[in-house]
Amino acid sequence: MGTEERLAAAGVGPGDDVVVPSYAPAAVAEAVRALGAQPVFADIDPAGYCLDPASAAGAMTPRTAAVVAVHLFGHPADLTALRLVAAAHGALLLEHTDTADLTALTRTEAETSRRRANAAYLTSRLTGVLTPVVAPGVVHRFDSYVVRVPGNGRPDRDAFARALRARGVRCRVPVRTPVHRMPPFRRELWLPETERAAGECLELPVAAELTRRDLQRLVSACNALGGLVPLAAA
Repeated sequence: MGTEERLAAAGVGPGDDVVVPSYAPAAVAEAVRALGAQPVFADIDPAGYCLDPASAAGAMTPRTAAVVAVHLFGHPADLTALRLVAAAHGALLLEHTDTADLTALTRTEAETSRRRANAAYLTSRLTGVLTPVVAPGVVHRFDSYVVRVPGNGRPDRDAFARALRARGVRCRVPVRTPVHRMPPFRRELWLPETERAAGECLELPVAAELTRRDLQRLVSACNALGGLVPLAAA
């Protein structure tokens, strides 16, 4: 059952607010809007990129009927804290399942272990970028390996990405435009961690089929750039 169906089954409809992350697939807000309800955007945790419980609490209104948690990049949202936030306002907590989650369900244990091993290798060797942060006790699937390119935000990140591609490294921006900045959902909000992630994050390859040589080439390409690439040279 998809997010829209689960919201409908919970009785969410016109006149209701639903708290959702803006740094997430637009499908979450679209599911809310399809029911005639209003998506209310909240900020993310800067380490795991998932809905921040404190921001979600601040986004609650008397009309809030539900909170939708999104497990992003294979990092789980803090369901315990979000459930407390929702319950304190008499709202329901739902989990959004996207294509990455469904793909992960078909992945073998060996494939998942290999992805985690590849992620650990990259984390131990990459310099010039900020590698993923995994809190103690958190199980990260590493559906995606997302780093931050430090500097002045989007210009530095995009120049770095172009330079990596020129060196044969496949990379992409995981979320270029937060949902609250998209025309159908535009809000005059300032969600600082969402904005920062949209300007700094870059997804690097971490697939199970990557060889050690592939990983070494990736590390060499990233480290050779030193984290920042002058725009004039990109």
